[in-house]
Amino acid sequence: MTMFRAALLTSCLVLALSSGEAQTQPSAQGTPATGAASKPMVTLQMPALPAPVPVTLNPKTTALVVFDYVEAICNGQAKCKDAMLPALTPFMARARKAGLVVAYGTREDNVGKWLPQIAPQPGDITIVNTAQDRFYNTDLDKTLKAKGITTVILVGWKVSGSVAYSSVGATIRGYTVVVPVDTTAATTDYEQTIGFYNILNQLNGNLPNQPLKPNAPTLSRTDMITFQ
Repeated sequence: MTMFRAALLTSCLVLALSSGEAQTQPSAQGTPATGAASKPMVTLQMPALPAPVPVTLNPKTTALVVFDYVEAICNGQAKCKDAMLPALTPFMARARKAGLVVAYGTREDNVGKWLPQIAPQPGDITIVNTAQDRFYNTDLDKTLKAKGITTVILVGWKVSGSVAYSSVGATIRGYTVVVPVDTTAATTDYEQTIGFYNILNQLNGNLPNQPLKPNAPTLSRTDMITFQ
């Protein structure tokens, strides 16, 4: 009876120790079963962006470059259809009236699917791109410089993609870049803010958003841009 009682107590002790050890062991996926959930979440500070600034541009040396205002993309993005397009449509009319060169870039499967409100017209530059940077491996730079263009206004979907990458491609090729903040966006507010921040924070950056810093980007807005 004594041996049985001792064996029973020993078994209970081993079971209790094993149970306690199991609670402190990492799970099968390598995640601690306890403790991790109690760690505080990390809060990230969104970068502060400067306000858009007014700019006055020479229409003879400025081009409006349009990315991906196409049915397959814009119709499926509320920010593009409901905010960007209404901002770009009257601005493009002003740009054409002022005599700006207008250029378009999109992938091959979207050629011919531009939204009718802003579709290319005869004489406009059109390129087919394979990369986010629309200057990469295309004739865009060669064609713009042949027309005496030194400043480009970049508009389109999306700010953290083609607009950000092309702004870098433009500045390293010697262009001054203007990005109207109401003509580009991204799916989430976080991605949108990071996109604008990356544009201003590139190699030849302009974090203070000095208007028309040479060979650098400037954030403006369509109602702040004049042609003279």
